[in-house]
Amino acid sequence: MGVFVRVRGWLECDDRQLGQVREIVQADDADHTYSGGWAFPPRQYNFANWVFYGAEMRSQSVGWFLDRLRSVARIPASDDDNDLITGLFVVSHEVDGMSEWQVRDGTVRVQAASPAYRFLDE
Repeated sequence: MGVFVRVRGWLECDDRQLGQVREIVQADDADHTYSGGWAFPPRQYNFANWVFYGAEMRSQSVGWFLDRLRSVARIPASDDDNDLITGLFVVSHEVDGMSEWQVRDGTVRVQAASPAYRFLDE
């Protein structure tokens, strides 16, 4: 049957970066990938934009998703504050356990998940 991985998280970005995130996501065929797990709220509030993701995927697709996330993380700052895209993803692998993917400083840092997130897999 295969090994499954549950990916859930969000990104925070500015208006211009949001457009670039949409372009990256829309470049994939939603019928043949897990790109349909992205959610862009129809209305954003105040100063930041939010993008959410949630999907349970086969383990062989995790590399594809991580590549997309790294492309998003590399989107340059577009305002005077020099803010890059930030985000947090909690990834639960049926065999390898839980990890935490931090989107910051133009990259995705993968590390063991905080024990505080363990309740998500109970």
